Amino acid sequence: MPARCNRIFNIGLNRAGTTSLTEALCLLGFRAVHHKHNRVRLYDIMRANGRARRPVLHGLDMYDAFSDFAGHEFYRVLDRQYPYSRFILTTRELESWLDSRERKVAKNLASPDYHYSFRTVDRPGWTKNREDYLASLDRYFAGRPGDFLVINIPAGEGWEKLCAFLGVPVPDQPFPFRNRLAPVAESSAA
Repeated sequence: MPARCNRIFNIGLNRAGTTSLTEALCLLGFRAVHHKHNRVRLYDIMRANGRARRPVLHGLDMYDAFSDFAGHEFYRVLDRQYPYSRFILTTRELESWLDSRERKVAKNLASPDYHYSFRTVDRPGWTKNREDYLASLDRYFAGRPGDFLVINIPAGEGWEKLCAFLGVPVPDQPFPFRNRLAPVAESSAA
């Protein structure tokens, strides 16, 4: 871990590079977890811990970094319970983010094994929630640039920005951009 860094939390909304960031953190030597621990959603573990009045990461001590766990609900308590942690907001351009979320809802609806709440397309609601969340993060982390990083992995930001924030050297390998869509081929008129 970097000096004076307790944990690393990716508090970005889903569909914004969370898988890529998790893999990048692993390549940097951090013990990172994405979405689930032992097939249980991190969100469910953290909520249960909060309800039981335990630290929200109780039972997850083996990890240095956490991603895709509904960070928007937990960042304040994580900041209190785990001082000197670093918070990373993965983001992406609004329209591509909305499109990606819409595709994810369609995938969830097609899966008989999906039993969670991400089953309704609500582009205006998602947009409003995102705007509100980003504004709340700007207020909360104002004056704390060493604790908070905004990174747009789908736009190509990677090692340079991440490693500078964490105070670690840039590795000699490509950044792990994952789950990228193939470019849409332009159709030619006959």
